[in-house]
Amino acid sequence: MARAETNYVCQSCGGAQPKWAGRCDACGEWNTLIEEAPSAPLGTQATAGKRRGRAARLNLVDLGSESPEPARLQSGISELDRVCGGGLVPGSAILVGGDPGIGKSTLLLQMMAQIARSEARAIYVSGEEAIDQVRRRARRLGLADAPVSLASETSLNDILDGLKAEKPDIVVIDSIQTVWSDQLAAAPGTVAQVRACAQELVRFAKKSNCTVILVGHVTKDGQIAGPRVVEHMVDAVLYFEGERSHQFRILRAVKNRFGPTDEIGVFEMGDKGLAEVTNPSSLFLDGRGGDTPGAAVFAGMEGTRPVLSEIQALVAPAAFGTARRAVVGWDSGRLAMVLAVLEARCGVDIAGRDIFLNVAGGLKITEPAADLAVAAAIVSSALDVALPADGVVYGEISLSGDVRPVGRSDSRLKEAAKLGFTRAIAPQAAADETAPIRVDGVATALELVQTLRAMAGE
Repeated sequence: MARAETNYVCQSCGGAQPKWAGRCDACGEWNTLIEEAPSAPLGTQATAGKRRGRAARLNLVDLGSESPEPARLQSGISELDRVCGGGLVPGSAILVGGDPGIGKSTLLLQMMAQIARSEARAIYVSGEEAIDQVRRRARRLGLADAPVSLASETSLNDILDGLKAEKPDIVVIDSIQTVWSDQLAAAPGTVAQVRACAQELVRFAKKSNCTVILVGHVTKDGQIAGPRVVEHMVDAVLYFEGERSHQFRILRAVKNRFGPTDEIGVFEMGDKGLAEVTNPSSLFLDGRGGDTPGAAVFAGMEGTRPVLSEIQALVAPAAFGTARRAVVGWDSGRLAMVLAVLEARCGVDIAGRDIFLNVAGGLKITEPAADLAVAAAIVSSALDVALPADGVVYGEISLSGDVRPVGRSDSRLKEAAKLGFTRAIAPQAAADETAPIRVDGVATALELVQTLRAMAGE
């Protein structure tokens, strides 16, 4: 009897190879190849006969034709609605990822309770916890009276049969890695199972006009586990960020077909679950000291919302001869660029000193406008001189040392004025007489260094 053909599938990228190897040729990861028997994709067996019996027909419409805007389903949590682009779109599929214990299940249970109280049909399917565990969490959060329907099931066929019979408005699958189909020989959580089950659930969402929310595990690198094709199939991908030791949680949209992809929602973890933070700037600046060398307030933008945060830097003598560079909340490659500009263009001697950089509050900054604030914090610590306590800093630094203008300067300055700041160090283009606060425009990073040296009396 001939042996059945098998493939070795990478659990990191989904690439298939005919034989086992220690390293995946597609993504370069080690020890990720798992033997799986090839199976036909779900849904192909039942529909093959129908395709042969009738001719295929493609319904075409005009590009200029109009269709009514779908009414969004309000979650009752304004920060979540902001990240989703104004609410949940019926018939959409959303993937939510985050570290274990960061609050994914808590937030989704709070959301489902709010939606169920608005007379919408909400079903919560848990594949990792028993029903009693979900009930205990609901009682702890004060949500036991919400009419949310619970189920503990991992079989894809049973889940789809139940959803088709109940016809819900929204359903949560917690998590997609626990769901399995008996049409595949692979184990639950493998690439084949995750891809096939996600595809069937997304198809159900489109056909039934039901909003489906999938919870995904994350790898040690912070990426959602499983093949990247799952992120391509869904309409929105939301990441939960933050350290479990901090009370702040940030929900960030990295993909959204129905709204902006750079919005964030800020939450605070407490005894009663996750509470919304309507003014994140005041939260990130809470407990900030006064005249402290090495601290700079950065006026940044997260989507359409201006957010002020504190960037802290410490420049210290190298203990073992080799300088260290430690970064939390910012790109280490960008830090190396800023340090090179300060060394080569501004004459700041920091090459042989340890440099530690931290964004307070657990916020992760990706905006290039933070270059000037990082440079100000580093030079402030190196010269042991404090920046003005009533000032904010923002601007992008080029390799030539020039400070380039950034967008939305008016929103940044208005947010700073609202929180009591009276001055700003910003690109020269932002120095406008109509600005709500005083703007000290700098054209190059050298001007910033000279200003701080004058303050230090050098």
